[in-house]
Amino acid sequence: MTWILNTVKNAWFPRVFPFLLFICFIAIERLIDLLSQHYDFMQSVAEYNGYIIYPIKTVFVAVVLFLFWNRYTEVDMRKAFSWRNLSIGILAGIIVFVLWINMDRGFAVLGKPEGFDPFFLDEPFLAYLVTTFRFFGASVVVPVFEEIFWRSFLIRYIINPKFENVPVGKFTWPSFVISSILFGFEHNLWLAGIMAGISYCLVLYYTKNLSSAILSHVVTNLLLGIYVLLTGNWQFW
Repeated sequence: MTWILNTVKNAWFPRVFPFLLFICFIAIERLIDLLSQHYDFMQSVAEYNGYIIYPIKTVFVAVVLFLFWNRYTEVDMRKAFSWRNLSIGILAGIIVFVLWINMDRGFAVLGKPEGFDPFFLDEPFLAYLVTTFRFFGASVVVPVFEEIFWRSFLIRYIINPKFENVPVGKFTWPSFVISSILFGFEHNLWLAGIMAGISYCLVLYYTKNLSSAILSHVVTNLLLGIYVLLTGNWQFW
């Protein structure tokens, strides 16, 4: 119990745990898909697992972020809403969105993106419910925990394992390149992911403000969600 308490108190824990929790839920989805290939009774579960697990992981991660929020001292939304930082954050988010939907999706794809079509569900209420969770998860929860992990923790940890002593937005080539590439390979569209990672890093370096990077990420994912619903290009979801 003492070890657990000490771990939770470490500066890295609230910045890493939400990301790992989200990844664990993705691993559960992949496990269900794998089992469905060998056990017939799992096929019906696999068919709906994304629609069930996504709302659950969104809620769980959102709750964890809320509980740890006071420990994210590097997140200062007031700075993000200065005219300068607001303009940079929004413009970068729009640019990433435009590039994301137009970059080559041939060789630059890991696996086969299955997409997330909420209208696959026959019940309209359920379809709109999972759409709401998807929007909230992708446009709010994901940008927050990903930027806290990638652009606050990891990028500083690469510079110095005592990352809390590294100023937010400090530039070094190794931290910039490594974090951007790893961020890219977190996504099916890895080349677009690297581009996004580079863009959010540049926002961070220019503003010295993590909240501006979060804002850019929010704008990108919000526009992407609207685009998906309007066009039916579910592979982007």
